[in-house]
Amino acid sequence: MVVNEPGSRPLEGLVVIDEVQRRPDLFPILRVLVDRRPSPAHFLILGSASGDLLRQTSESLAGRSERITIGGFSLGEVEASGLQDLWRRGGFPLSYLAATETDSLSWRSEFIQTLLERDLPQWGVRVPATALRRFWTIVAHYHGHTWNAADPARTLGVSDSTVRRYLDLLTDAFMVRQLQPWHANLRKRQVKAPKVYVRDSGLLHQLLGIDTAKALMSHPKLGASWEGFAIEQVLVAEPHDEAFFWATHQGAEIDLLLRRGGRLLGVECKRTDAPRVTPSIKIALADLELDRVAVVYPGERRYPLADRVEAVPVSELVERGRL
Repeated sequence: MVVNEPGSRPLEGLVVIDEVQRRPDLFPILRVLVDRRPSPAHFLILGSASGDLLRQTSESLAGRSERITIGGFSLGEVEASGLQDLWRRGGFPLSYLAATETDSLSWRSEFIQTLLERDLPQWGVRVPATALRRFWTIVAHYHGHTWNAADPARTLGVSDSTVRRYLDLLTDAFMVRQLQPWHANLRKRQVKAPKVYVRDSGLLHQLLGIDTAKALMSHPKLGASWEGFAIEQVLVAEPHDEAFFWATHQGAEIDLLLRRGGRLLGVECKRTDAPRVTPSIKIALADLELDRVAVVYPGERRYPLADRVEAVPVSELVERGRL
């Protein structure tokens, strides 16, 4: 970009800059342009997010920008009949909209390879693609479980700190979600490690080698896959300030806690046709003083399960604030 080059048109109105991660040197220039008064232009900056890029944005455009994180398709953006395809293929448009299952699988495979071999190195990541692919596959097997760095470190032959760095790299790239634990003032030992999820269910299935709907239905990670998919849909659809999970060493657990102001909403994700009130839900209601608990399930009918506990079809998450 050259500013005020003779004969060039002035930057006015909405200016869109795509693939900005390829030109991080533009941020100091953008700061000067944004500070013009009166400002003749607004800038829409698009690009793949990396930790370094987000930090540069925060430093160069502090107080001058709003960050909007855009994921793949959510339930609110596809037809009701597309729920199963969205879960199986994931939300990346070219994967979800592929003409055949084979085309979807091929796109996801190419995406993973390109991210590891081209995009991450461009962002300054100095980790061999093969090592990071192996690590990402390990994370896929941890999907829906609390993270323990020791086992992956032994498997890869690296230190715990290296494994933590790998996990943070994939988290910064929005490929992995680290759901942090909620700590209540209780006389119970509570889980302190985060739970990890591969954020896109299609990529999760690709990493686990799940290539058909039949293979998914018989896979041991079926329940965890649906839990992660439902959690992502809830986080898109339900307004909240912060998100956590809660678990004790005695076995009580809530998949998702959403904090809104001073209120806590509990969310359980159950792949069953007839959800019920579990002992964990009863304990969480009492110990955490939850406003209520929504049990998200793949059925079609919304109905109460108990006082402050309600079964909510995942299909209702097409609209914001339906929990």
